[in-house]
Amino acid sequence: MVTRPPVSARTALPSAWSRDDWRSGRGLFPPLTHIGGTLNVIGTLWIVILMVLVCADVTARSLFDQPLPRVPEFVGYSIVSIVFLQLANTLNLKKLTRADAFLERLMISRPIAGNVFNALFSFSGLIVLSLIAYGLIPDAMESYEFDEYFGQQGEIIIPVWPFKAIMALCAVITALEFLSQTIDYLIKAVRDEPDHPDARKGRPVGWLAIAAFGGLALFGTLFLGPELDPITIALCLIATMLILILAGMHIGVALILLSFIGAWFIRDDFDTAVNLLKIASAGAIQDQLFGVVPLFVLMGMLVNISNVGRDTFDVCQWLLGKIAGGLGVATVIANAIFAAITGVSIASAVVFTKVSVPPMVEHGYTKKFSVGIVAGSSVLGMLIPPSLLLIVFGVIAEVSVGQLFTAAIAPGILLSAGFCVVIILVSKYMPEFAGKLHQPDASNAPSAWTRKPEHSETIASATLKMIPIVVLILAVLGGIYGGFFTPTEAGAVGAFFALIITCIKAWYTPGMLTWSRLWKVLIDTGHVSVSILFLIIAANMYTRMIALSGLPNEVVGMITAAEIGFYGIILLYLLLVLFMGMVLDSVSIMLITLPLILSALAGFETDLIWFGIVTVVAVEIGLLTPPLGLTVYVVKAALGNTKVSLGEIFAGAFPFVLVMIVVTGLLVIFPEITEITR
Repeated sequence: MVTRPPVSARTALPSAWSRDDWRSGRGLFPPLTHIGGTLNVIGTLWIVILMVLVCADVTARSLFDQPLPRVPEFVGYSIVSIVFLQLANTLNLKKLTRADAFLERLMISRPIAGNVFNALFSFSGLIVLSLIAYGLIPDAMESYEFDEYFGQQGEIIIPVWPFKAIMALCAVITALEFLSQTIDYLIKAVRDEPDHPDARKGRPVGWLAIAAFGGLALFGTLFLGPELDPITIALCLIATMLILILAGMHIGVALILLSFIGAWFIRDDFDTAVNLLKIASAGAIQDQLFGVVPLFVLMGMLVNISNVGRDTFDVCQWLLGKIAGGLGVATVIANAIFAAITGVSIASAVVFTKVSVPPMVEHGYTKKFSVGIVAGSSVLGMLIPPSLLLIVFGVIAEVSVGQLFTAAIAPGILLSAGFCVVIILVSKYMPEFAGKLHQPDASNAPSAWTRKPEHSETIASATLKMIPIVVLILAVLGGIYGGFFTPTEAGAVGAFFALIITCIKAWYTPGMLTWSRLWKVLIDTGHVSVSILFLIIAANMYTRMIALSGLPNEVVGMITAAEIGFYGIILLYLLLVLFMGMVLDSVSIMLITLPLILSALAGFETDLIWFGIVTVVAVEIGLLTPPLGLTVYVVKAALGNTKVSLGEIFAGAFPFVLVMIVVTGLLVIFPEITEITR
């Protein structure tokens, strides 16, 4: 998962406060930056090693009926180590997940206040990583002292202490990176900025923020801990958590910090809270299953640079371009196919903004309708398997990711069909909204928008373009549904095939793939994976705090007393998710709400596979709704300097929001839809 594109992409910062002032990633201490970069390189190469290792394990098991020894355990320990190796660099480059809309606006209007807030949030991160290091360092030393290992004597033995030492050391380095950023922001807050007329306006707000944070911390430490009952403490901390996340604190930091405070106050024992944090940090993602995240992200990144998305659209355009709304329908179908081999909606939004919008505008579609089609259909990447959101849900709810993938096929087809129907209807009955289709209008299609195909498609060329797509779908989804691979193994095999396809296409397309582009793909894979996996670590700590407080039981009791029934609970949950989708990203919504709602649903013997599909579709709506609308901002950023406003993109995507609401309702009323392909 990535953060929302910056406000600076749509509103220019004043000259004295460029985006580089707080997004530069250079830091105050170059040696620390270089260390973080080196660790990131090690983590990146480690992901490639995991891909090769898992593929080798699959090959050995399939051909020789003899899997490689201890691969699952090695992958589990490796995933945790990779996260910590890449955490400092991800933070340094400002790619750690946060909802930064408020902060970026504050940096424009009140830069001093903005820097003070950033300093406070970075200082919070320093506290969190210091606590993690405080828990992990003794654990690593103990592991070394007692020679802890996994494996069997006479087979293979792998010591555990190097993995734990990496985690502890990298936690210290990330804490130092947070310290560096804290000092950097404070320096910017106190220095004079004569070129910026508003530089001093934020000073009262900034120092008031420091006083408020300090006062709240002192009040909470002295009075709330011993006085309030555990449930009240948990509720207060959840409310504070939401406020801090919306204010711009890194989401993982907010979850961990307040969950740690909650565990400390509830048990009235600092050491217990540290122990819970150590367990969450070292054990939350120490499972082979979590290897699916970097491996599927790597596959999606490779597919992205291999022009598979463009080829898919070209074939769909060739087949459907002559019917009413055909190019829009072709975009939806191409997005659905692309989603089946990537699982990341952001990649779809970027690819099809560049590939689909130019020909649609050239053929008379309004810009609003064109970008709306791309934004709306790109969310299919979060539903059609393999989907990262389904993986996150499976991890939190502790249900089979493979079953979630299988159950999502029919809803994915239903949602795609709904998008196609609405495009055809809008094209036919709302020409002022859709445009004069089939009639290329030079005045409506500046040359910068035009992307003409290199040659007309034929059956042979279309077949040739579809071969890589079919191969990847068969390798990934066929392997999972056929029972040949686990999701993690499917991710490794898919990434390996995607790499081969990319190299083959690069051989015939000079300049498509360079070493620098390939290296960027690997680096970006690490950053995206770390953002997701660190949130899962944070969610594990949050879940432990919620369980300690007894809040889930209280929620179940309140719901039982209210007698609103199963569908009343589902309705309230969906309304909450839709509301939160307006201000938070998809993963954060799931991490915050699921620990509570799952407890409430336990008494109803709920089919959690069905509930997961409903949740993902509902959460996806937030990708298209203001003010956050992550996909809309991604499309806006991908358009570059093209003059299309955010309002136009939101308006163009609105019909697709309605379709998603209808599909969510159908899934609630007819849960059998998710059972068709199970």
